[in-house]
Amino acid sequence: MHDPGLIVGMDHPDDAGVFRVSDSLALIQTLDFFTPVVDDPYSFGQIAVANSLSDVYAMGGEPKLAMNIICFPVDEMDVSVLEETLKGGYDKMVEAGVLLVGGHSVEDPEIKYGLSVTGFVHPDRVLKNIGVRPGDALVLTKPLGTGIIATAIKADEADAETIKNAVRIMSELNAKAARLLNGYDVHACTDITGFGLIGHISEMIEGQGIMIKIFSEKTPVIKEALELASMGFIPAGAYRNRDFRIKMVENRIENDDLFMCLNDPQTSGGLLISTTKDDAARLVVELKAAGIEAAEIIGTAEASNVPKVIVE
Repeated sequence: MHDPGLIVGMDHPDDAGVFRVSDSLALIQTLDFFTPVVDDPYSFGQIAVANSLSDVYAMGGEPKLAMNIICFPVDEMDVSVLEETLKGGYDKMVEAGVLLVGGHSVEDPEIKYGLSVTGFVHPDRVLKNIGVRPGDALVLTKPLGTGIIATAIKADEADAETIKNAVRIMSELNAKAARLLNGYDVHACTDITGFGLIGHISEMIEGQGIMIKIFSEKTPVIKEALELASMGFIPAGAYRNRDFRIKMVENRIENDDLFMCLNDPQTSGGLLISTTKDDAARLVVELKAAGIEAAEIIGTAEASNVPKVIVE
């Protein structure tokens, strides 16, 4: 079914759907939920909500309304876990200025939590994950490695400080970074989640004559994640991500642990922004001044006969 009001639908995989309501208003809709990546239920709630809201920020919008999605093993887990998860999520919604307007719960053998989110954006300011241009630079706003740390947490091999740092990164909203984009010529934007950095970059240029060079040494990676990767705490999803995009990728680095960090599936990862080189340089300065200290230019785009990702 075709509707002229649909700005972003299922023709190309993007972070959310967008529908034009009027000349000055479009609705963004997205949904996401998952199983715990940390043991503390309050932190899990915070992370799940930050992750769900991130897709709206990646589309250039402001999240406004949300509905809880919760699956919970009533007979096997204390109800306090449910309460703390929902409290963590609600507090993060309050921080984001999002109104909780309802939700749905089901009994399930494994706890899962997330949101259905509605956001607003001007139709002319919608950001898509396609549109990278030759000569662009790519800016990343959060460090990689949360999937590796989550794997170490499950094995009880991550220390308290590492867990605390990972929770802080995953709980951080992408709101501040998204709002700073208004003054820049952004050609494409996405957030880094389950497909990993390389996977999401590949998605951005699939079917287009663009080659991306990733500067691996410039790419922010959580130090402890690199150490844990060297110990073998690499999630199965990282290997799936690597194998799925292997035909598009040319790996020129010898550090296998770093390469796997670039494929690591992220939870509530940062924004990846494609803009002009001059704007990218100014944007990084402004992001760092706003407290987003991990922000870096991590790659450049060139014209190519086939879509390709070079890691160097």
